Amino acid sequence: MKVFELAEDGEIIKDKFVMHHLPENPVVKPEDIGLTWEEGGEVKKGAVFNGGAVLHENKIYLLPRCHKNYTRIKFYDEKLGIERYGFENYVSRVYVLESEDGIRFRKSGITIEGKTPDFSYGIEDIRITPYHDIYILTGCGKVKPPFKGTGGDRVAFYKTRNFREIEYCGIISLFDSRNAIPFFHNGKHYIFMRFHPDIYLFPLFDFSPVFSPKEHEETWKKLYQEKEKYLLIKAGELPHEREKIGPGTPPIFTDEGILFIYHAVGSIEKEVAEIYGIEPQERCYSVCCALLDAENPWKIKARGVYPVYVPSHPYELGGNEEYPVDVPNVIFPVGCVVKDKKAVLYCGAGDRYVVVLSFDVDKLVKYLLEYGKR
Repeated sequence: MKVFELAEDGEIIKDKFVMHHLPENPVVKPEDIGLTWEEGGEVKKGAVFNGGAVLHENKIYLLPRCHKNYTRIKFYDEKLGIERYGFENYVSRVYVLESEDGIRFRKSGITIEGKTPDFSYGIEDIRITPYHDIYILTGCGKVKPPFKGTGGDRVAFYKTRNFREIEYCGIISLFDSRNAIPFFHNGKHYIFMRFHPDIYLFPLFDFSPVFSPKEHEETWKKLYQEKEKYLLIKAGELPHEREKIGPGTPPIFTDEGILFIYHAVGSIEKEVAEIYGIEPQERCYSVCCALLDAENPWKIKARGVYPVYVPSHPYELGGNEEYPVDVPNVIFPVGCVVKDKKAVLYCGAGDRYVVVLSFDVDKLVKYLLEYGKR
């Protein structure tokens, strides 16, 4: 498959790991899949980003959120206490894309609409978790319009066997959360959760609360009430994680433990920025990682002191005429496919595009054990 032929191992520069950025990026642009419209005699382009990914029946399936017919606005962010740009009519749906080579994607004809009996303002950022003979799709269902106040995020679950028929399971209605990722390892069930601004890891007795969240509200209520017992990684301990962190891709299982890829928002300081050939950034997303113990994943064996990738191309930074962006300084890991120890990450860029990063799993694990915070 071409994407794995193009994938490289990543490199260690001084004491910092840098994931490989494929030259074919961005691999999916809004105009590639019909996310355009006319307005005032001008062709406008929408957005396609933050897609979960999986290898199924010799194809890579990518499930990005898709937006069109939206307008940019300025709003006051209550969480950050600052004015910033947002969007109106920003209701997302998820297109099921497919590719034989992992680079050139097309629409399969299947769409997950952003409206259900439980939410009406979009479905965002779906992760794909293999579980026995099915795939669990976990996204963020919006119960309030994006950029219209806080408290509008709910974890939403779906399941499928083949990406042609997708069944909606429900939402966790009790609390505001996003970026959840269930996973199964060594006979045990878990789910990564993000309660702003930190990452949590909940144990589950099985995936009944995932497949029927409404029927298991007491389970979710108890976990939420006891959530501080399950704190995994706290934001604010490193400059690039100063503002918030959140789960990224489904975990990668290795001989040394569970490789956990996550995202962070904070400042990119000079010693990191100069490696990427960019200026230091006050507020920037980045890709980060940690190695968790396989038997007790709340035990962190090693955690990266530096990000393993930061935005460094126009469509990840502030954009340009060819690649305008909707939100600057964004790289957002959501999908991961591993083959023969080579990993490819499908990430959102600038809240507008999909890009691919790659690395050798063993090389990154070895780096964490040698250079990471123990």
